Amino acid sequence: MVGWIDEEHRGVRYGLAGELLVEETSPYQRISVIRSERYGRGLLLDGCWMTAEQQERHYHESLVHPALCGASAIERVLVIGGGDGGTARECLRHSGVQHLDMVEIDGRVVELSQEHLASIGGSAWGDPRFHLTVGDGIAWAAEADDASYDVVLVDGSDPAGPAEGLFNRAFFEHCRRILRPGGVFATQSESPEAFREVHVAMVRLLRDVFDHADPLYGWVPMYPSGWWSWTFAAMDAPRYRTPNPQRAEAIAADCQIWSSRWQRGGFDAIPAFIERDLNR
Repeated sequence: MVGWIDEEHRGVRYGLAGELLVEETSPYQRISVIRSERYGRGLLLDGCWMTAEQQERHYHESLVHPALCGASAIERVLVIGGGDGGTARECLRHSGVQHLDMVEIDGRVVELSQEHLASIGGSAWGDPRFHLTVGDGIAWAAEADDASYDVVLVDGSDPAGPAEGLFNRAFFEHCRRILRPGGVFATQSESPEAFREVHVAMVRLLRDVFDHADPLYGWVPMYPSGWWSWTFAAMDAPRYRTPNPQRAEAIAADCQIWSSRWQRGGFDAIPAFIERDLNR
């Protein structure tokens, strides 16, 4: 039976017409898989939209390519979260990636994504460069060796439940520590409209932990407000702003959202009220 499936946030409902395929509770969260009329199959965690087949590129391309086109090297990549596989898939489109660790706390999210949302992870699941660990990404970052990754990407849900620890100083400091010289860190950083306070606090904190940090703005229409952000950070220079031409050319033709031109606009699209908040 087809009906409305909604995320409710601060008195606003964000919904898709569709049907519920799976709903179960793991040790960490409630997991729902749906089939929608407009965006194909999708995933919710604790009633919040995570991804859908016809929306995921808005999110995954925006998180991955400014980081992997900006870092000085990309041989070793760490993805924390990302259980649907989309972030890993986009990373592995870069031939320079030799080893990718993905650490996802909820193995059931991975299993259900592989079963019902296989197109999102695509070939990543079988790529020999891909190494999955079902475990705590916060602990992984704390225990990893200094300067062990060229790129660290945080693909977590909203700062509640199992993802809450991905949004604090101690975690970000470990992410800085495990980056190699010339490395880039990136995280989804919420909607500047629906999560204004969290967004501003994250950017401020990252600017305090790293030498350079800047938000990029785009859209994921199924998310609260539709307006979303990703924040990139580095120690030596804002290298995430300047894509490596060879890497950019190698992936651009198969991107639906990302391009070097789009990226420039995304970094420049900081709204006036957020810029004022960050400068206070």
